[in-house]
Amino acid sequence: MDNVSGVFTLIGISGTDTYRATLFFLTLLCYCVIWLVNLVIIVTIIVDKSLHEPMYIFLCNLCINALYGAAGFYPKFLMDLLSSSYVISYAGCLLQGFVLHSSAAADFSILVLMAFDRYVAICRPLVYHSVMTKQRVCVLLFFAWLVPLCVLLMSTITTITSTTRLCGSHIPRIYCINFLVGKLACQASISNVIIPAFNYTFYIGHCLFVIWTYMYILKTSIKSKENRQKFIKTCLPHLFSLVIFTFSLFFDLVYIRFTTKYISQSVKNFLALEFIFFPPIINPLIYGFKMSQIRNRITKCFGCKC
Repeated sequence: MDNVSGVFTLIGISGTDTYRATLFFLTLLCYCVIWLVNLVIIVTIIVDKSLHEPMYIFLCNLCINALYGAAGFYPKFLMDLLSSSYVISYAGCLLQGFVLHSSAAADFSILVLMAFDRYVAICRPLVYHSVMTKQRVCVLLFFAWLVPLCVLLMSTITTITSTTRLCGSHIPRIYCINFLVGKLACQASISNVIIPAFNYTFYIGHCLFVIWTYMYILKTSIKSKENRQKFIKTCLPHLFSLVIFTFSLFFDLVYIRFTTKYISQSVKNFLALEFIFFPPIINPLIYGFKMSQIRNRITKCFGCKC
């Protein structure tokens, strides 16, 4: 099969025929909720100049990234639910895989920046404004977006070069990922092992950095009542977001690597959807309800309109 003209069948959707209408309605509702809650946070932070601080700027980018990742899955999935065939072109498959996983990687990078911001604010408060300047925040955000895009672009290019011939066209998912496209190649490629291993190692380093920062944050917070209040107000929402995202992504990676025929297709679909469904909805809600400045601003806006 020539990979340029070939198409793939997403067989993960084939088990949804009996409840397709209900699933379409719930998916559309979910997509609308994702847009609503993230746009509210984004607009609130952009409009209110008092929120033009590093922590809120990082949060705004986290919400923008959530919309970017959701756009890579929901429109295609909704069209598939209205269609009798669940096919996607080779180029479309690679593009979807790139968008979804670059969004997940950017999520991780932004969450790491938020952890670093909290570390400086709580553990080094005297130098906070000299460290987290506007210029430095812009540079950090630039690399938080650029590095994931470059890493996943490298992975996508590797998939293209290593799949000159494909010996299959069925992908056991409801969306495409480059790793499974690489597994369809007639001949195994060492690059399909090395590149993912590098990516995993790179982002495990992110996890270790976050653990290190929170060890120091907790150590410092115990000593001061003011720092404890800072931790509860700003660090707990970030910690919840990080835990939710990490576990969602972990289950997806476990599903990719160790999925078996003994797991039902519905369970497989749920595992595949976790990191696309939970973080984009829960993150804005956690920050919107927990962070008083954002909550008060939203309440004031809607109160005025009412």
